[in-house]
Amino acid sequence: MASFPPKDEKTIRQQIVSLLEGDILSAREISGSIGISEKEVYQHLENIRKTLKNRDQKLIMTSCECRKCGFVFKKRTRLKKPGRCPLCRSENIEESNFAIK
Repeated sequence: MASFPPKDEKTIRQQIVSLLEGDILSAREISGSIGISEKEVYQHLENIRKTLKNRDQKLIMTSCECRKCGFVFKKRTRLKKPGRCPLCRSENIEESNFAIK
């Protein structure tokens, strides 16, 4: 008979919320902490953002920035980082960080 590790009582979204209530993290850092892919993190963050609208909390997102020319994506509402900079066409973009306030 195989033994299983103790099951975490929190769902993945609850774990992400717990992480973001105490810290400012990127999707990559969340992914590493919880053990899911970055793609999954973005899907969960989108749902968390919708859920927090009903509460007194808000998902805060820092703006992405081009590492080559310094362009800041201020008006961006999508959670994933952009593919290219509109000015210099560089793909070297600093990813957003997230927190819950």
